[in-house]
Amino acid sequence: MLEQQIDYPTRPKTSAMIMKLFQISLVVLVLLINLAIAFPSWAEKAPSLTSNADYFQVGQKVIWLYKPRADSSDVQRIPAEVVKLSSKQVQIKVYKHNHEFVNRWVNPNKLENSQKVKESILGLTQKKKH
Repeated sequence: MLEQQIDYPTRPKTSAMIMKLFQISLVVLVLLINLAIAFPSWAEKAPSLTSNADYFQVGQKVIWLYKPRADSSDVQRIPAEVVKLSSKQVQIKVYKHNHEFVNRWVNPNKLENSQKVKESILGLTQKKKH
């Protein structure tokens, strides 16, 4: 009977496993370092009305900067109230003269916080008195 000799190369498999383990550990290390650096940015607070003037809440009084035509330079300041919020637009309630109202979807850039406007007007009138 012929004896068959099977040669099992142990070194190439062992070095390949070590290399694969090194690559995996390197990826895990980079991921952990990235998470450690990025983690403080996750802890930021949600925007509030006092810190961010562009943030609106349902029921908030605002001023709508309305342009009758796109090519017009005339801007009308219309008081309104925030009704709904979406990711790109704000729905406002605009009161008409006959005590009715109309809802309009507008760009948040076309709105001003009415409290901010009141404070700026009060600041101007106080400066004029002095």
